[in-house]
Amino acid sequence: MTTPADFDPVPVLARDLQLPERGVAAVVRLLAEGATVPFIARYRKEATGGLDEVQIRAIEERRTYVLELEDRRRAVLDTIAAQGLLTDELRAKILACDTKAALEDLYLPFKPKRRTRAMVARERGLQPLADRILAQPDDGDPQAEAAKFVKAELEVPDVKSALAGARDIVAEVIAESPEVRAMVREVFAKEGTVRSEVMADKAGQPTKFEQYYDHEEPAANMPSHRFLAVRRGEQEGVLRVKIGVGPDAITPRIEALAKARAGTPFHAEMVAAVRDAFVRLLAPTIETDVRIELKMKADREAVQVFGDNLRALLLAAPFGGRRVVGVDPGLRTGCKCAALDETGTYLGQATLYTSQGAAAAARAEQELVAFVKAHKPDAIAVGNGTGGREAEAFVRAALAAAGLKDIIVVPVSEAGASVYSASEVAREELPDLDVTIRGAVSIARRLQDPLAELVKIDPKAIGVGQYQHDVFQPLLAKKLDQVVESCVNGVGVDLNTASAPLLARVAGMRPAVAKSVVEHRARHGAFASRQALLTVPGLGPKTFEQAAGFLRIRGGEHPLDASAVHPERYALVESIAADLGVPLAKLVGDAALAAKIPVARYATDSVGEPTLRDIVAELGKPGRDPRDRFDPPKFRADVTTMNDLKVGMTLEGVVTNVTAFGAFVDVGVHQDGLVHISQLADRFVKDPHEVVKAGDRLKVRVLEVDLERKRIALTAKSEAPRGPAAQPRVQERTPLNKGRGPKPSEAPRAQQTFSNNPFARLRKP
Repeated sequence: MTTPADFDPVPVLARDLQLPERGVAAVVRLLAEGATVPFIARYRKEATGGLDEVQIRAIEERRTYVLELEDRRRAVLDTIAAQGLLTDELRAKILACDTKAALEDLYLPFKPKRRTRAMVARERGLQPLADRILAQPDDGDPQAEAAKFVKAELEVPDVKSALAGARDIVAEVIAESPEVRAMVREVFAKEGTVRSEVMADKAGQPTKFEQYYDHEEPAANMPSHRFLAVRRGEQEGVLRVKIGVGPDAITPRIEALAKARAGTPFHAEMVAAVRDAFVRLLAPTIETDVRIELKMKADREAVQVFGDNLRALLLAAPFGGRRVVGVDPGLRTGCKCAALDETGTYLGQATLYTSQGAAAAARAEQELVAFVKAHKPDAIAVGNGTGGREAEAFVRAALAAAGLKDIIVVPVSEAGASVYSASEVAREELPDLDVTIRGAVSIARRLQDPLAELVKIDPKAIGVGQYQHDVFQPLLAKKLDQVVESCVNGVGVDLNTASAPLLARVAGMRPAVAKSVVEHRARHGAFASRQALLTVPGLGPKTFEQAAGFLRIRGGEHPLDASAVHPERYALVESIAADLGVPLAKLVGDAALAAKIPVARYATDSVGEPTLRDIVAELGKPGRDPRDRFDPPKFRADVTTMNDLKVGMTLEGVVTNVTAFGAFVDVGVHQDGLVHISQLADRFVKDPHEVVKAGDRLKVRVLEVDLERKRIALTAKSEAPRGPAAQPRVQERTPLNKGRGPKPSEAPRAQQTFSNNPFARLRKP
């Protein structure tokens, strides 16, 4: 960027985001100094005025836009000035622009362009005639005045050609007017419609886009998933899509801006030029602009959905530091089993052939029992892919027959496990194991700690979004990286057990530094203190400042090393302990004692009450994991395939994905069912995330089973009340992530436009 050094984005950011200027200035300064968002949000509350992570990220992202806009503004000013056309009025308008679109509209008349019809008309000397049309005088005769410009040598053979050329000039002037373009763009955005129809060669053919074969709805209200759907249909050659407003609805407004005057001699020429300006010049370019805006809006919404789902999965309740056996189901090649100890270290493997005859199944049962008795796991994690339900049933039966009733069996999502198994990370962690065994290890570790294992996989491979391949990939990658970073630092990382991919997500840590930390730990043993991090090659004071507070050392040399208290505040806490007359080790973990700390007494300019309250909370529960208690899902034993499903059947499932149009639920039949947004609750639901999150357990009822298309329609609504006095009941849900219940929606039920059947054609709004 070539943005002037004296440009200060803070006032613009504070105004656009409606945040205190002092806090915005602090965030901008800290970011410029290399501070990370998690560090600023957690440890610099006094400087920012308590801005949270969402607000800080908004400042970070908006700052980039504002600087790019200022950079472009300076380039536009320089270009127009070089042409000798920069007036004081134009300069003022350019300096007042607060969007890139508005700036480009002002620059358009001065922008180098290909040869146009208006250029040709000007070369033929028709500008004066165009000026008469634009002036809309009370006198004059268009035909007579046009006759003066008829010149065969200039390729103006008659009056008709002269007027047509003049109208070309007028049309271009109107189309390049910033006021007209802004108005047309606003009308397209607010009143335009998105219209899709089937291509002639696809008419009558069944496709996944059938509901959009003859579809129209307002662009302003079109949900992101529907816009991305019709856009994909267009790209695949199934749909033809148009976005716009009819000429009759908008040309009168353009005429008003162009100061067309009814009853004047040149009025008819102006009206014709306005229509041409709209149909030929404005509508195509504005439609493109609106398409881009709708795509960006849809991308942002889709990316947010993906981010919300990923956050829920990453923060799913961990089984914890207990022994686990992971099972990667396989029919022909057998079920691969891997045993792990409390720290996730690989112990051993076995392959069970459970579906190759009774004799093989009997041997597999004996081998499983022997394997379990040898490694003494507290749980067995079974991948939920092909053969998963059969493998789960086999394991349960084998354990029951052997009297091993204390071992729980848990189905675990194996989305992306194959990606991990073949990755460089897996090869470095488990170099001597086959790819299939690595998959079993990953499944087991996902149960022990979903966050620590899933960070090793590209978030896009987890598959919890909507139209993830259609959105702008850099935007998606950035959002998912932010979510992973937020989750990792929100939970904290055990410095002595974390993998390099997990450490790389800690604030301030780069992948190379994280790898260096792991190598140092392997050579010299476990870190005894946070301070020892400074002995790691490549890890300097700045990285230590950013990362130290998010790293935990259990049983370290300093009592606070296992907490979220930053080392820069150790001296303060030691002083507080001395004032209380207790050893520091006694204060750490004593909630009653921590509650007695007079916060106001220790507040200073650099350490205010917000930070002190965080310290007190951390002293009460040092290193507390914010994730919820593990509670395994319960699938019906008699339902293992889609053929077992019956309409009206009640099941308990696990939400695997939440989209803008509903939630997908795993009910244990290898095919997720859809709970349409209209079926999520007894009340109107505007956003599915209001009532469910990925990982939630949900009681559902089967509405429809389509075996041919492999679709399952579910409802989470309570059953219809019986009798005139019956009152509707709110569907109770039991989330794995407790404490995140639904919040009331402010939208009235009348706004709902979807059919209650998820497979039914969408009704037009």
